[in-house]
Amino acid sequence: MLSPGRKVRLNRSGRGGGMSRRTFLGGTAGAAVLGVVARHALGAADPIPPSERTTLAFIGTGGQGIQNLMSLLQFAEVQVVAVCDVVKESSDYQSWNWSSGRDRKPAGREPARRLADEYYTKTSASGSYQGCRAYADYRELLDKEDVDGVVVSTPDHTHAVITMAALKRGKHVYCEKPLTYSVYEARQVTEAARKAGVATQLGNHGQAAEEARVTCEMIWEGAIGPVREVEVWHGARFWHYPSFEGRPTDTPPVPDGLDWDLWLGPAPERPYHPEYCPWTWRNWWDFGTGLLGDLGCHKLSTVFKALKLTYPVSVEASSTKLDPEIYPQGVIARYQFPARGDMPPVKLTWYDGGLKPPRPEELEPEYRIEDVIYTGEKGKMMGYRLIPEARMESYAMPPKTLPRSVGHYKEWVDACRGGAPAGANFVDHAGLLTETPLLGNVALRAGTKLAWDGPNLKFTNNEKANDYLHRPYRDGWSL
Repeated sequence: MLSPGRKVRLNRSGRGGGMSRRTFLGGTAGAAVLGVVARHALGAADPIPPSERTTLAFIGTGGQGIQNLMSLLQFAEVQVVAVCDVVKESSDYQSWNWSSGRDRKPAGREPARRLADEYYTKTSASGSYQGCRAYADYRELLDKEDVDGVVVSTPDHTHAVITMAALKRGKHVYCEKPLTYSVYEARQVTEAARKAGVATQLGNHGQAAEEARVTCEMIWEGAIGPVREVEVWHGARFWHYPSFEGRPTDTPPVPDGLDWDLWLGPAPERPYHPEYCPWTWRNWWDFGTGLLGDLGCHKLSTVFKALKLTYPVSVEASSTKLDPEIYPQGVIARYQFPARGDMPPVKLTWYDGGLKPPRPEELEPEYRIEDVIYTGEKGKMMGYRLIPEARMESYAMPPKTLPRSVGHYKEWVDACRGGAPAGANFVDHAGLLTETPLLGNVALRAGTKLAWDGPNLKFTNNEKANDYLHRPYRDGWSL
C-alpha cells in the first residue's frame, strides 16, 4: 500500500524498477531463447565449460515445469541433460505464465526436450545440439542419468516419492510447493534431506524478495512491538471449480501420449477424466492440497521467518460446503503458536477462496486489504508497511541486517555448487513450513480442533485425526 505521494515501490525482485521474473516469463519459449542468442551474438565468451557445469534433469514439464526450465536454462553454471513427464506432448495446458493470460500452451516431455535442445543449439559454438533426453518415468531417468540435481514440478501427490528417490541417490533437489502431499511425507523428506546433505530449495519465490527481508527487519526492530496475531489471506483459486459434486461419472478415453497409471503414481486408482489432468488436479483431495497447501507455502514463508515460528500447538479449520472428494471453495484455518524466546504466543489465521479477515480500523477507506496483516502491541503492519500510511511516512526504516538474495533460482544453483544453503531449503525452512498448511487441511477434514505434538508427529486429543497425516500408497509405490 502506498500513499499518493510515494513514487517508488519495491517490485517482486526487491528493486524499484526493471523487468521482473514474471514479466520475462510472459513471453514464449522462443523469445527466451532469442534473448540469449542476442547476448552470445555480441561475442560474450561462455565463462564455464560444459565439463564443469551442474547437470540437471527436470521431472514434470507442464506449465510450471516449463517456467522452471526456462528460468534455469539461462544459468551458464548448469546444463539441462534430461526431462521427464508422463505426458508426451499436449497443447491443453494453461499459459506458462497464467497471470498474463489464460491462453493454451504446449507442454510435456517433448516440448521441454525441444526447448532445451533449441536453447543449446542457438548458444553453442558449433550451432548444433541434440543432447537432452526425454523420459516418461522418473525412475528410469534416475536409473540412467547421472545428473547432479533434479527439478520436481509434478502435481502435489507425487512430490514426495520423486523427491525422496532423488535424495536417496544423493541428488540436489528443487521441488515445487508444497514440498509434499502429506504431513508425514514432509517430515520424512526433511530428514532425508538432512541425511543426504545436498542442496535443496522449495519453489516459493517470494522468500527471496526484498519485501521479505524488510518485513523481518521491521518486526525485529520493534516497529509494531511484540506480534501476537497474524492474518493471512488469498483470493479465489485461479483454476475453475467443478460444477458438480463428487467424482465425475463419465469415463472418457485417456488422451494419446498420457500414461495415466504413471500420472496417478501413489494415489488411489480411478479412471482418467479431464477434470483431473492437466490443470485442475488441485481441486481434488486425492491429488492436490487446495489453496491452503499451494499458496500457504508462499504466504506463510515470511511470517515463519519474521516471527521465528516452529510447530503450532493447535489447529482448527472451517469451510464452505465440505465435499469428501473436492477441496472447498473457501477455507479458514486457525493456528496457535507458543512463545519463542522473548516472542509471545501468536494466533495465526488463514483465509482463502474470497474469505477475508476483518478490515483493520487503522486502514484508510481508500485502501483495500492487500497483504498479510501483523498485529503487534504497538500497532499494525500490512505486508512490509505500517498502517495507517501516516505512520509509515514518519517511520525511519531499520538498517539492512539481513543478507539480500541473489535470486531464488540462483540461491539453489549456488548451493548446488558448494555455496550457502538456499533460503527455502528443506531442512531449515521448507519442511516445517509445508507441514503447517497441511495440518490445516487435516483439521478441516477431521472437523474438530486438534492439539498438535510437533516433535512427535501426532495429535494428542484425537487419535483418528492421525490417520490423515498420511495415506497408504498404491502397490508398487513407496518412499
